[in-house]
Amino acid sequence: MAKKQFKTESKRILDLMINSIYTHKEIFLRELISNASDALDKLAYKALTDDGVGLNRGDFRIDLAIDKDARTLTVSDNGIGMTAEELENNLGVIARSGSLQFKEQMAKEEGGGDTDIIGQFGVGFYSAFMVADQVTVISRAYGADGACRWQSSGADGYTIEPCERAAAGTDIILHIKPDGEEEQYSQYLDQNRIERLVKKYSDYIRYPIHMEMTRERMKEKPADAPEDYKSEWESYTEDTVLNSMVPLWQRPRKDVTQEEYDRFYEDKFGDFEAPLATITVDAEGTVSYKALLFIPGRTPYDFYTREYEKGLQLYSSGVLIMDKCPDLLPEHFRFVKGVVDTPDVSLNISRELLQHTRQLKVISTNLEKKIKVELVRLQKDEPEKYETFWKAFGRQLKYGVVSDYGVHKDMLLDLLMFPSSHSDKLTSLAQYQERMKEDQPFLYYAAGEDAGRLSKLPQAERILEKGYEILYLTEDVDEFCMQTIREFGGKELKSINDEDALPESEEEKKAAEEKSEENKAVLDFLKETLGDRIADARISRILKSHPVCMTADGPLSLEMEKYFKRTGESMAGMSARRVLELNADSEAFAALKRAVESDRELAKKYAELLYCQALLIADLPLEDPAAYTDLVCSLMK
Repeated sequence: MAKKQFKTESKRILDLMINSIYTHKEIFLRELISNASDALDKLAYKALTDDGVGLNRGDFRIDLAIDKDARTLTVSDNGIGMTAEELENNLGVIARSGSLQFKEQMAKEEGGGDTDIIGQFGVGFYSAFMVADQVTVISRAYGADGACRWQSSGADGYTIEPCERAAAGTDIILHIKPDGEEEQYSQYLDQNRIERLVKKYSDYIRYPIHMEMTRERMKEKPADAPEDYKSEWESYTEDTVLNSMVPLWQRPRKDVTQEEYDRFYEDKFGDFEAPLATITVDAEGTVSYKALLFIPGRTPYDFYTREYEKGLQLYSSGVLIMDKCPDLLPEHFRFVKGVVDTPDVSLNISRELLQHTRQLKVISTNLEKKIKVELVRLQKDEPEKYETFWKAFGRQLKYGVVSDYGVHKDMLLDLLMFPSSHSDKLTSLAQYQERMKEDQPFLYYAAGEDAGRLSKLPQAERILEKGYEILYLTEDVDEFCMQTIREFGGKELKSINDEDALPESEEEKKAAEEKSEENKAVLDFLKETLGDRIADARISRILKSHPVCMTADGPLSLEMEKYFKRTGESMAGMSARRVLELNADSEAFAALKRAVESDRELAKKYAELLYCQALLIADLPLEDPAAYTDLVCSLMK
């Protein structure tokens, strides 16, 4: 029997198919099962118009068989089968697919355009050579009198000869390679490993995948067994269906209980808590797909690390294509788990990766809207659940607001929550605005590490005295978030540190300017004494009863400076322009003014004291705590 050569340019092409296209060797089983499913689809389609097929849809099946002694793994189906000519054309010509030809033919016929065939590239079969040193295909085409055997050990060619097979269908027999130092090929002869691979990649193939599984059970106790009889175990085999066939997301939502959804989520995504919310999508149109999404209730341990991988599981006609497809989720919703199943995305040659297509973008955009709607619903109808969600993933939404120059802020604004002076509960920007007094000019915020301490800031006193609410920004990203948002509902967001946080009348402005002019000598003395430690010293318009505070001029606030120093991120050497604010009506300022006029050495001590107190109030580090302690003690004489 003469060996035939593959009708391709060289052996190098087959080597490429085997060694370069697929990332993981275990993919071979997915490919062979998918091909078997395609063969069943073809015969099932023919059975619709050909009574001679003699099979109902429930008769179609895929069988897996392991022979450890012979080191073979067999994948069988009772599908359409192949003639000798088809074996020659489909297996002898790499990258030619009978499935693709079948789909093209059906598309020409009325109603044939929706046929789900995923083996469209004609290279999946050759993935078998990643784990097998010899592959034998025994196939009998529907309607043929006999069968044919195709056999190959790889790039050196193949043989085709007549053989026997009782009925139409195909057996693919893989002789598994011997184990090596780097690869343990014997794992593909282990029934539990094969079962796991079927569950992972082919659980939702529409036909049952059978395998004889060896089990153990306790032997029945003999009737005449003595009292000290010890139970014994025995092995037995049973025909087991390995796949569930009908995925949960293909069933109408009304037919699935929440308990089933919760169990699916916990099993599929390794969580021990039920999700906070479940989202189902059944979309038809230019892009058709089904999706089942979950919003978790807790933060994965690695969520805020670079190692965390976002993405939804992507299926094509029930076959897992990607375990985590990142392009289906925007970064701000990276916490969402779930699956998307669509026949409409364009796959690359290995079916492991997606080609970036318009269809994929359409799905992603639609899912983003669905997730937003569900989060808004939670926020409105189930606030306690939303607060749980917020504690887990609120920071991620804030990152989404500031990322990409704020292009996502309109999508996320409604979802943001902050502590505030109104109550001990979190509030949204919309809720804040609903409570605003009629004369309130801005939405106010204060940034720091703790809401309790922020409420006691000297700068907050005059705002709170007016009865105006203050949002407390206690996370690093918060102030960046506010600067990105800038305004909400027509009202500007304003820091309590800003001089114009409370509008002044012309009389008030004039009085403030006169007060600054009257105390110019004191301010000049402070700037001279403190030097480049401050950018300016001024008579404050934001203090009421407190004597001093520290603010910043320019775009970089004190809290931002702390963040950059804490994280080590560079701002091109920039620091906040510190401004020492003084209350000209306070007793402390009066003492400073007298000292400037009569005792300059004492005035220098007062200047240092007020500067250090302003640093402490702003939660900034003292440059020399010991010196500050000595200074305070020296003034107690």
